[in-house]
Parts: sequence; structure tokens; C-alpha cells
Amino acid sequence: MKVLGNIIWFLFGGFFGGLSWIAIGVLWCLTIIGIPVGLQCFKLASLSFWPFGKEVVYDASTTSLLLNILWIIFGGIPLAIGHFISGVLLMITIIGIPFAAQSFKLAQLALMPFGARVVKTRY
Repeated sequence: MKVLGNIIWFLFGGFFGGLSWIAIGVLWCLTIIGIPVGLQCFKLASLSFWPFGKEVVYDASTTSLLLNILWIIFGGIPLAIGHFISGVLLMITIIGIPFAAQSFKLAQLALMPFGARVVKTRY
């Protein structure tokens, strides 16, 4: 079921969501200071392409808090808004509810990507 969900997700929106993470990552990589942020964006783009069967685990630290604050100001808000709008539109139909849940997961991740790890689920 994960494979089917990921294929449908990729065809109907995941491709553009992943491209948006890559575009933001490229913009961050234009500066030397922003390269670690850009690399995190590239890691999370894979989650945006194929979100089913993966979950996000947060580990809190002071460094991740400071990076998340900078991230929200300089790049997280447009990604979060895009994923949130996508989630709201997907909630219109019953079939779209699992896809909306993935979109809301990505919206939360777009606000706090640092200190987050993507792990595969067993189910």
C-alpha cells in the first residue's frame, strides 16, 4: 500500500512539492553559510517526493532551535503555506484524506526542519 500511495502522491503533487524543497535548497546553497541549510532541504526533498512509509522524529537542541528560527524567517513560510493549502484541498474528498495527512506532515516539517530525522515505519 505504501508503494501505491507514493506513486499516486508523486504523480499528483509530490513532484512539485519536492521540486520546491530543491529550489529553496539551491537558493540556500548560494551562500557558504547557507550550505548546511541547503543540504537539509535536499534530504527533506526525498520525503516530499515519497512520504508514505516514513515518519519524522524530532530531537530538540539549542542549535536546531536557532536554525529553525532563521529557517522560518528566510524560507520555511512559503513551503509551509504551499503544503498546508495542498492539504486543505486534499481534505475535500474522502480518498484524499491520507494524502492530506502527508501534506500536513510536510507543512509541519517545513516550519521546523532542523532537529528532525526521517525514519522508515514498519507498517
